[in-house]
Amino acid sequence: MTAKRRAIVLSAGGTGGHVFPAQSLADTLTKRGFPIALITDRRATALGGALANAETYRINAAGISGRNLIRRGMALAQLGFGYFQAKRILAEIDPLAVVGFGSYASVPAVFAASALGKKTVIHEQNAVLGRANRFLAPRVTRIATAFSAVANLRDDDKGKTVFTGNPVRPEIVAIASKPYPRLVDGGDIDLLVFGGSLGAAVFSKVVPETIAALPEAMRNRLRITQQCRPEDLDAVRAVYAASGVTAELASFYSDMPSRLAAAHLVICRAGASTIAELTAAGRPAILVPYPHATDDHQMRNAESICDAGGAWMIPQHAFNRESLSTRLTALIASARTLQTTALCAGRIGMRTAAENLANLVVEVVGTGKNGSSRPDILREAAR
Repeated sequence: MTAKRRAIVLSAGGTGGHVFPAQSLADTLTKRGFPIALITDRRATALGGALANAETYRINAAGISGRNLIRRGMALAQLGFGYFQAKRILAEIDPLAVVGFGSYASVPAVFAASALGKKTVIHEQNAVLGRANRFLAPRVTRIATAFSAVANLRDDDKGKTVFTGNPVRPEIVAIASKPYPRLVDGGDIDLLVFGGSLGAAVFSKVVPETIAALPEAMRNRLRITQQCRPEDLDAVRAVYAASGVTAELASFYSDMPSRLAAAHLVICRAGASTIAELTAAGRPAILVPYPHATDDHQMRNAESICDAGGAWMIPQHAFNRESLSTRLTALIASARTLQTTALCAGRIGMRTAAENLANLVVEVVGTGKNGSSRPDILREAAR
């Protein structure tokens, strides 16, 4: 890529929770005519959409959490090396703006962009400003947030903060245009259980045992789709088979949007992408936040949707057969409760998040008062 073909540079890496919003933004900006480049680390391999075709640069990066001083020192050295790599790359690209998505992979690129005097935006997916974004926040041009209220945000940085929402896939947004699946008292209930990209061991243990212990009339109403870790599949399948429950199990579902669309109720973690998809689709959920998430951000994510009436939360230490049975028994008995909670979840869904974030980035690059892209910037970007 030459300096003449200036691009908007996105920087993301690590988990899908950071990469998926970047992918949605890349798709939106590409449709508007902006060239896209990506700076990431070596962990990000499964890139889709516009990111799959973007000019991609890989740099060194590492997280510095934990108490091991040697590992923390090595991580800092990696970040320092990544900073100089990113600075060289950005000097070559001369970016219109650099957008970071909060993982440690984004720190060297956004920090280097700030040092070079480039325009910068960071996007925070969780209800708590993460450590990487906490470090970058005072140095960037604008801060985009997925939640209307975000903890750990300094008073000095609130003036440059914009609530955009968390971009989700178009297939998820499309669910909102469809009615909540027909549900009547005494009818079948589609239950979707998943625990993130790798599943959750606690779901493989607690959910099948709980359902197996329900009265037969309740068990017979449940149609279960559950994601399990590969090593848990056989054990979970055996519990369901012994109790006469029909369940579809897999370690990965490539058609998750269609399964979410069909679900009456979801049991899942409370990661940022999960909350964004539940609210965009308008689906009620029993949330079990991952207890070891940094700054307990999944708990804060869950509280936001629960406070709006769109979900119920059970902390993992209290997630057992008794607590889940009590909750499921009440919900199975009341179609109206599920329908009302689905409506509440949908009310706080930000389905225009990708457009909102793109608007903010284009505004930072340079826009007219009506928010439209400046023709001179677009012409320069396309040269």
